[in-house]
Parts: sequence; C-alpha cells; structure tokens
Amino acid sequence: MNKFVLATGNAHKAEEFAKIFNPEVLEISAAPEKLEVVEDGVTFHENALKKAKAYYDKFKTPILSDDSGICVAALPNELGIHSARFGGDGLTDKDRAMLLLEKMQDEKNREAYFVCVLCFYIDENNIYFFEGRMEGQISDTYTGEHGFGYDPVFKPLAHESDKTIAELAEWKDDNSHRAKACKQAEIFFRERNCQNGKDKL
Repeated sequence: MNKFVLATGNAHKAEEFAKIFNPEVLEISAAPEKLEVVEDGVTFHENALKKAKAYYDKFKTPILSDDSGICVAALPNELGIHSARFGGDGLTDKDRAMLLLEKMQDEKNREAYFVCVLCFYIDENNIYFFEGRMEGQISDTYTGEHGFGYDPVFKPLAHESDKTIAELAEWKDDNSHRAKACKQAEIFFRERNCQNGKDKL
C-alpha cells in the first residue's frame, strides 16, 4: 500500500479522494495543518508541484497534491489556474459561479472543461503526475445543490441529460476530471506495487 498526505485544506476534495481511491492501493490522509503556498505557476502542473514540494519539505512524508480548475473557451485568460480567485478576493463559490454566468450571458460559445492535475511527490527523485479532464458547457442558470465551486453551472457532455454536475452527484463520483486522474494514478500504483513485490493485487 502507498500512503500519502493530502496537501489541501479543502474538506470537499478530501472527501472526493476518499470516495475514489481503493484504500488497498492508495491510502490518503489529511495534512496535520494547512500550509499557505504561493501558487504563482503558469500551469496546473507547476502549481500542483509547488504545493506538493512545500508539504513534503514541511512534513517529510509522501505527498499528494492537486491543482484543478475550469477552462472556458470564451474567457481564455480569466479562469483556468485562476479559477479559485476568479472575480477577486472575498467572493464565495456561488458568487464566482454567478459572475461566470453574468459574463457568459450573451455568449454563444459555451464550451468549457474541468481539469485536474495530481502530483504524487514521494521524494525529490520520484514525482508522478496524472491529468484528467471533463468536457462540457456552461449552463444558462445556477442549478443543483450538490458538489461545489462551478458544479452548478457546468453541464457535462458525457451525460445524456441536460443536468449540471451539481445535479449528478453519483455520476460525478465516477466521471469527474478528478475521478479520471485518480483512476490513472490507481492503475499506476497498483502496477508499481506488484513490480516492487509490496502487494499482489
């Protein structure tokens, strides 16, 4: 089994990881404390690495970090790695989602996708990245009570309905950008365990 400390103070993310990973392959625990890491990278990979290294340097144990966000075709420079800071400081998740709807009000091109990059930082010589995406469109209204962030304004293309992610809690568990990245990581570490003779799964 591979044990990692999760580099985040976001309780929602910790809950999602707990649901997705097979605990016999990857065991994830919360960090003892939240660290303030300056995420000034220009890509999701750079920011995920910055967080992982900061937590590794502090706790001296294998770390899992992620950087994720929503990319909107009509607003190419406003979200992405800036998704959590969209609109400036002091806004709630709903405020940011409503601001996105406002900016998209007269926009015909509503294409968007969520992206998640995971960084597994075992030590300075063993660092692994996995990326997952979920394609979709920005909805016209704020709909749904589940999920968080931009979920209530995002309609996934892979689902046959016209519902937002915030209305598809169970479906999201298996099909989200984070789930896809996690599945890649789980396959990798399962095989790695077997090669190292640590686990005969």
